[in-house]
Amino acid sequence: MTLTIGTGPFGDRGEKAFNFEVRAPRDHVLFFEDSPRRVQVVFGGETVADSRRVKLMHEAGLLPVYYFLEEDIRMDLLEESDHTTHCPFKGEASYWSVRMGDRVTENAAWGYPEPIDSCPPIAGYLAFYWRKMDHWYEEDEEVFVHPRDPYHRVDVLQSSRHVKVSVNGKVVAETDRPTILFETGLPPRYYIPPEDVREEALIPSYKETQCPYKGVASYYSLEAGGQQVEDLIWYYSEPIPEAAKIKGHLAFFNEKVDLEVDGEALERPQTQWS
Repeated sequence: MTLTIGTGPFGDRGEKAFNFEVRAPRDHVLFFEDSPRRVQVVFGGETVADSRRVKLMHEAGLLPVYYFLEEDIRMDLLEESDHTTHCPFKGEASYWSVRMGDRVTENAAWGYPEPIDSCPPIAGYLAFYWRKMDHWYEEDEEVFVHPRDPYHRVDVLQSSRHVKVSVNGKVVAETDRPTILFETGLPPRYYIPPEDVREEALIPSYKETQCPYKGVASYYSLEAGGQQVEDLIWYYSEPIPEAAKIKGHLAFFNEKVDLEVDGEALERPQTQWS
């Protein structure tokens, strides 16, 4: 076990702040660190958790998770459940449902009252299933899907590269002014001004998705070569401020189109959207 000692006090408990990196069985890595952000969780119009001393759990193969001290949770809104699960890297998990009036979300929170020895010190902390809560906030900004990972980077750069997009042999977009979004672990995404996309080929879609680093995305399907391709294009009409430069621009799934950049045909990347 590697132990890194943080600086400064931990809340008002007079303890030191610790960041733990634990290499558990089968080389499974857990990293439990302080987050400097105030985090709030809302359900049924009530703030269920509000903390300035949350911990962020990084676990191999999983999205990061916020853990809250019980003192920072409205425990009067939680009801302990009979449900339990076992994690080989953390131990036996207990669960709580969250009730607000007549509205209940079952087994929405979990914690490890007696974690195994190789686990970080997570006793006294609870975590919430993101989608079982109504809203999450980091400071005063709403966050979607999962916590923003401090080790995940998004860079949005304006470019003069020549980008051409073809679908079923038909050119559907071509520009010399793309905005390129570089995101950790993903292929570059080429956001194209709507004026440089064949507007008559676009078919509005009801699909919507959320991203913690960009905001709420809307979609278009596209007709080309006599075929309709569903939800091929996405755009952010109101991205979060950090991604403002992609506002209103259209991006195509690299995985599903023929993409040329500066005259070079790019291979279709293999991702979860392939």
